Amino acid sequence: MNAPPLSLPSLHGERVTLRAPCADDRDALFALYSAPEVMRFWSTPAWSELAAADAWFGRQDSGLLAGSAMTWAIAQCDDDALIGTVSLHAIFPGQARAEIGYALHPSHWGRGLAREAVRLALRYGFDELRLRRIEADTDPDNIGSCRLLEALGFRREGLLRERWQVGDLTSDSALYGLLKDDLR
Repeated sequence: MNAPPLSLPSLHGERVTLRAPCADDRDALFALYSAPEVMRFWSTPAWSELAAADAWFGRQDSGLLAGSAMTWAIAQCDDDALIGTVSLHAIFPGQARAEIGYALHPSHWGRGLAREAVRLALRYGFDELRLRRIEADTDPDNIGSCRLLEALGFRREGLLRERWQVGDLTSDSALYGLLKDDLR
């Protein structure tokens, strides 16, 4: 496996670009991660303060420097405004595997933009980082996310019952795995 780079490369698709998050994205990040619809299936509560965006930037920088995470801003090609994020995280170079995570603002749901963004990150993981396997952990009630993963070739490999507790809500985790040859 190739080591993750110390800076994020930009990845270009037909309708979206994956690029490094920047300070100008702060308000859009807050809008994304404070949206109840986005955070309904997340493993942490929705953001309630803008300062959460500043802390997020710090975590992303640390993960990139440690070689354990790469988080891109998802931006539409026409205006470069952040509409979501996609990350390869829990990168284990010795095992050539990582996990993928993604979030898209609800105003952009249902247009295939998340699928395009996730596919770009997967291709980068397999082709440039030379990963052997990429995993995803999603709430099985998140039908949209399950469909997205399955459309890309992920296979559901297990269920962890009552894995996450966020506020008063306990949820399960559906575990998905993708090998390079499975990618559609």
